[in-house]
Amino acid sequence: MITITTTQDLADFCTKARNHPYVTLDTEFLRERTYYSKLCLVQMAVPGDAEDDAVLLDPLVDGLSLDPLYDLFRDESVVKVFHAARQDLEIFFIEGNVIPKPLFDTQVAAMVCGFGEQAGYETLVRKIANQPLDKSSRFTDWSRRPLSEAQQNYALGDVTHLRVIYEFLAEKLEKTNRQSWVEEELQILTNPETYITRPAEAWKRIKTRTNSGKFLAVVRELARFRETHAQSRNIPRSRVYKDEALMELASTKPATMQDIGRSRLLQREARRGDISDGILAAVQVGINCEPDDYPKVTNRRESLQVNPALADLLRVLLKAKSDITGVAPKLIATAAELDLIAGGQRDVRALSGWRAEVFGNDAIQLCDGKVALAVRGNQVDTIEL
Repeated sequence: MITITTTQDLADFCTKARNHPYVTLDTEFLRERTYYSKLCLVQMAVPGDAEDDAVLLDPLVDGLSLDPLYDLFRDESVVKVFHAARQDLEIFFIEGNVIPKPLFDTQVAAMVCGFGEQAGYETLVRKIANQPLDKSSRFTDWSRRPLSEAQQNYALGDVTHLRVIYEFLAEKLEKTNRQSWVEEELQILTNPETYITRPAEAWKRIKTRTNSGKFLAVVRELARFRETHAQSRNIPRSRVYKDEALMELASTKPATMQDIGRSRLLQREARRGDISDGILAAVQVGINCEPDDYPKVTNRRESLQVNPALADLLRVLLKAKSDITGVAPKLIATAAELDLIAGGQRDVRALSGWRAEVFGNDAIQLCDGKVALAVRGNQVDTIEL
């Protein structure tokens, strides 16, 4: 088992990888105590059975540069294969300002190929590679050294079996002519905006039960401060204050340190110092916000006139299309998207791209009363009216 610990050895492996059509990759990282993920290990493999065809890369070694790996990521002659790539790509974008291209995500491809919603790596190893997978090291602290042989074997398995899975899925996509479907899905993963968190937009992740502009203005400023504070100190958002505490603060709108002290949900560390000062300032900014600058909430289900019967018909149509194509229903359209369509929204992902061909076009005709649903044996079909 080979572990790369020098920049030159990394460069040599990346040169070797350029002689192959693809390279499989995975990462191990920690994020429990930080805002940004701490990269602890990179696994890489190229086609072949030799010992040096699959390696571990230790990014924690002093003096090792990942530049050769980033150069490989930019080489578009080699496909970079990941499984459930989003967190891996976020790490590389934050640390190296690079997104691997071309990219292949086996989780996305598996959903398109009929392996269900959010197909796990272990499932694909079992069903495609016909191999068992030892997950005993799943909760390892990957920052500790040395790594045991069991940990190294576990990590390496995440890229060796991935070679078989990639080749199987790539062949199936070619046979079904669905490569463009996967490429469309990967546009989100390869878009740098996916990995940029702007404090001013942090409030959009918080679930609220009101459309009150004044209330949302305070929520926005509290979320903005929390995000900025967490980023600057590289600590988790929850270490500043949790969502429940944020909502409490937005409701009570504390104006003094004494008011903050009455909070039931605020952690002890947030009741003093920079955090408490930031809370008071954020609340004041939110209260003083002009109505024209209130946050705008769009496409809330409660504000739509959703016809429940039509929404149910869309669910039947979606299930029928999923059965015909073998594509996971959730990948075609989410429950929230079905409600939006039933409520008259047309700027919905499920109505564009390959989804329009599979489901969206018929969904619109169903909403417009141009087609009906009929049962033929075990199959649901659309009938023109």
